[in-house]
Amino acid sequence: MTLNRRSHQVSQASQAAHRTALTAACLLALSLTACKEKKFNPADGAPPAAPQVETGDMSLVQVDKPNLFPLVAAESYDAPSQLNVTGAVFPDVAREIPVISLASGRIVDIKTRLGDEVHKGQLLLQVQSPDITTAFNAYLKAKNDELLTSKALSRAQLLYDKGAIPQSTLEQAQAAEDDAKADLQAAEQQLKTLGVDKAHPSSIVPVYAPITGVIVTQTVTNASAVGVTYSGSSNAFTIADLSSVWIICDVYENDLPKIALGQEAKIVVNGYPDRPLTGHITEIDPMLDPTIRTAKVRIQLPNPGFLKLGAFVNATFSSRKSDTYPVVPASAVLHLHDRDWVFLPAPNNKFKRVEVHAGVMLPGNKQELLSGIQPGQQVVSNVLQLEATLEAQ
Repeated sequence: MTLNRRSHQVSQASQAAHRTALTAACLLALSLTACKEKKFNPADGAPPAAPQVETGDMSLVQVDKPNLFPLVAAESYDAPSQLNVTGAVFPDVAREIPVISLASGRIVDIKTRLGDEVHKGQLLLQVQSPDITTAFNAYLKAKNDELLTSKALSRAQLLYDKGAIPQSTLEQAQAAEDDAKADLQAAEQQLKTLGVDKAHPSSIVPVYAPITGVIVTQTVTNASAVGVTYSGSSNAFTIADLSSVWIICDVYENDLPKIALGQEAKIVVNGYPDRPLTGHITEIDPMLDPTIRTAKVRIQLPNPGFLKLGAFVNATFSSRKSDTYPVVPASAVLHLHDRDWVFLPAPNNKFKRVEVHAGVMLPGNKQELLSGIQPGQQVVSNVLQLEATLEAQ
């Protein structure tokens, strides 16, 4: 029974292998036949070209009734050309005052920090200085010397009046008194210069703000040395009066003929675009940057309070010569994604969208165009009506 089952399985396997071999032979034959049929024939020429699909001009739009959209010709307008440059806010160096401690020593207390706004006479720092001891010692000696010479002069005057001494001796006593007074006055002035009250001497010297402004530089810290000697930094702070500031711009060499000293400049601060300012050119650098071929141009303007040092600005100059620009109704300009467009008529009931660079608004609700079209070209007068029709299609 087992032998019969095993013989039957061997027979089935043999039949399956036979069928597989037959199928492979058929496939090989079909492949060879296909290769013979598809054999390349030089007489047939090149294979047919791939089909091409025209996408068209994406700036062209088609409408059913173009006469529903009135056209208007761009007018010409003569105006000074505009030069736009970028710049930054800097302090006026004529309004920067260093804070100097004439007494050399070590800082024991700092009352203000970099960036603080201070007022004239405000205490900035305190310095412990051995110069005070030396100056006060000189003052005491000068005071004692003057007191001694004053008494000597009184005695000499009394003796001279009684005829006990000659006039020359009196004159010598008077000269000694005058010298002692001069030394005393110098010692008192030294204490005053160092900021010391001679009635209440102290080794701690206060340093006050010389002007009202903002601290723009700081070169000292607590416990650091300060003073006019080589042992410390003579300039502890720099205070800038920011009531008037500079705008420093880079102007390319080719644009320099468009500007001049005293010329007005419109300033727009990046952080305050809705608060334009007006300044005037006070300096044009006579030297060019050899790398980028630009000159530094300085604009002076009053600070309304929100100008910060280092802030980026855009400056616009009106050129001294006039150019002709096209002018269209404001309704003809489409403002889309921070770009400006107008539509020009095109053949076959189409309109062509053209990008333009809009300038300033003019009286009569008209828009100046700096580039994109020329005076006399026709544009769609109401671009919003055209856009609404295109969206409805």
